[in-house]
Amino acid sequence: MSKHVRVRFAPSPTGPLHIGGVRTALFNYLFAKKHGGDFVLRIEDTDQNRYIEGAEDYIIESLNWCGIPFDEGPAKNDKFGPYRQSERQELYKTYADKLIEDGKAYFAFDTPDQLDAHRKQHEAEGKTFIYNWHNREKGRLINSLVLSKEETDAKIAAGDHFVVRFKSPKDQTVSLTDIVRGEIKIDTNTLDDKILFKSDGMPTYHLANIVDDHLMEISHVIRGEEWLPSLALHKLLYDALDWKAPEFAHLPLILNPTGKGKLSKRHASKLGIPVFPLEWVNPETKEVSLGFREEGYFPEAVINFLAFLGWNPGTEQELYNIEQLIKDFDLDKVQKGGARFDPDKTKWFNHHYMQQQLDIELAHTFKSLRPELKDIDINYVALIIGLIKERATFVSEFWDLSHYFFIAPDNYEEKASKKAIKPDTIEYMQKAIELIAATREFTVENLQAKIKDWITEHNIGFGKVMMPLRLALVGALRGPDVFEIMFMIGKNETLKRIESFIGKLPS
Repeated sequence: MSKHVRVRFAPSPTGPLHIGGVRTALFNYLFAKKHGGDFVLRIEDTDQNRYIEGAEDYIIESLNWCGIPFDEGPAKNDKFGPYRQSERQELYKTYADKLIEDGKAYFAFDTPDQLDAHRKQHEAEGKTFIYNWHNREKGRLINSLVLSKEETDAKIAAGDHFVVRFKSPKDQTVSLTDIVRGEIKIDTNTLDDKILFKSDGMPTYHLANIVDDHLMEISHVIRGEEWLPSLALHKLLYDALDWKAPEFAHLPLILNPTGKGKLSKRHASKLGIPVFPLEWVNPETKEVSLGFREEGYFPEAVINFLAFLGWNPGTEQELYNIEQLIKDFDLDKVQKGGARFDPDKTKWFNHHYMQQQLDIELAHTFKSLRPELKDIDINYVALIIGLIKERATFVSEFWDLSHYFFIAPDNYEEKASKKAIKPDTIEYMQKAIELIAATREFTVENLQAKIKDWITEHNIGFGKVMMPLRLALVGALRGPDVFEIMFMIGKNETLKRIESFIGKLPS
């Protein structure tokens, strides 16, 4: 690629960052890094009415946790800053004025009530009201195309509410090229005259977006499919300002697990799955929304499964670290159709990355979750994790899989007891105590040899001994190798548990 690649992720600080936004940030990051380019974070906060305190910090923390940090952005490498649109207001007015001066935009003074009346009248006539070439100069709408310059200036001087609208051309075809979707042609007669600037001094997304992308020298705009209907307007704005447009790529929607409809917080909540990278507490309602981090997902797993929501490398490989993703990522391999979010697949990825974690690191996390482990040696906890993590997907599952390594069972599962306890169980458990007590070198191998040799020598079914032995140690018929459990809890604790078990059996 000959030109220097510069991409941007431009979220609005109106709440938590949806994983669809994280996926957009990820694809921008991968594309930039693959081509030695820059990944820019820009905060699009022109809509001050929807601004939520803390949302910008949440966005930055989310990107950092996911391992996709930005090269430029608020308080970082301020090369093209400021990176908050609210701090760039004067820039936008300059370009709005230029568009008006060049006859590409105009002032409109219609009030919301007047526009609503026009809509209702059109509906009554079975028509759809669109503010564009069809009606903007017929005199029923109040704008600078029908008013004289003196009348227009007088209204502005009097403080009348106004907006600046783009003057969409009539009878033209806009030809567009999207990297993902190919050639697109739009009839300008179907476009409305979008608002670019408001009398409160703030631009709308459309103008601010175009100006910032141009001034920040963005080479590629990679964004969600929901912005595809705005592509024609944005291309017309670039042409109107006599600027070269960047290349565009619109990413497919992330769909609900059913494959129908965009993945929503409401739908995900019903399934008990997160749609946000980090937990979010609404500052007004105090409602808590689930986050992948707090639910126990590893950032590597989140990045891996997000990469496959809309992109396919064309191979059988599914497990990718960030370096491999950068190497193989290609916008030409991004699909057009929506990508179904699969909760089971996300867990599959997390299980894989769980196995890659160091046991000692997992032990620190595990201890932080369980007050019962406060005084337990961290190295012992790590050894236990090494035995049970293969059966876990989340650290939060460790306690259920390992509690018997730390606390003796005080009861025994009823169904397991019916299966394991037989008339001769007490006799066999007393013999097991004798063999275990006589084992000087208390190792897995020695324990296994002593007990299994005795079982074989006396032609006893293995289940008659091993099942009640496991029940005595664990309280259930599950867990890793029985002899591993004995070794880990030690001889004294092993004997104590078996004796306690015998004491609770009917004689």
